[in-house]
Amino acid sequence: MDKIAFTYDDVRVTPDRQIGLYSNPQWELSHVNKYKCSPKTVRMNTIDTKLRTYVEQHIIPRYALFDKAHRAEHVNMVIEQSMKLASSMPGINKDMVYVTAAFHDLGLVNGRENHHIDSRKILEADEFIKAHFTQEQIRLMGEAVEDHRASKSGKPRNDYGLIVAEADRFIDGETIIRRTIQYGLKNYPDLDREGHYHRTLEHLEKKYGRNGYLKIWLPWSDNAKRLESLRQMIDNPKVIYKWFDRIFLEETRN
Repeated sequence: MDKIAFTYDDVRVTPDRQIGLYSNPQWELSHVNKYKCSPKTVRMNTIDTKLRTYVEQHIIPRYALFDKAHRAEHVNMVIEQSMKLASSMPGINKDMVYVTAAFHDLGLVNGRENHHIDSRKILEADEFIKAHFTQEQIRLMGEAVEDHRASKSGKPRNDYGLIVAEADRFIDGETIIRRTIQYGLKNYPDLDREGHYHRTLEHLEKKYGRNGYLKIWLPWSDNAKRLESLRQMIDNPKVIYKWFDRIFLEETRN
């Protein structure tokens, strides 16, 4: 199967167009049909069958309890991106990558502030995981889950942490703005439309701006190019406003 290459040059950044692979289902579907299989199928068939069944039946459904920005669509994206990154890193245990990505946000059940720490505790206490991995493997996965948070100042302690942190940072302008709005609508219900716009712009600047705290741990990943494209958008608030205007209407109309 030919490799699917995608950069921001393939889809121009304009308010009436989708940005990125996962924000345009029709674009993705056309490539799935063209190649007769999805990229997910190619990477996921390396995962232990019992492990994958357990995660799909008992772990992924837990994300339905969280805010719209952290539901199944998000964790599946992190899994897919993690597996993609792992395919370029020899010696990486793909089952461990899969588990790390699947568990990375489960701690949200106790709130956002310490969710990375709580996610580690949930992973390390899981009986299925303890029966299928060694203590050392569980320790590495636990560290990776705890280190994934974008606001964490230090570098993840191991390669699994680098992978899930990078995957969780998957930079797609459409998705980032939508998730920011979704989070704001849930957690700041008293804000009016302009309040949500200014909150969105502030979040983008603080996290993704040229002086933002987001760090790219794998410079060879697609995120480096995508981050620069997003920063060009952030530098032009009029472009952000057009995107915000459309997405906010969609989110409040549903």
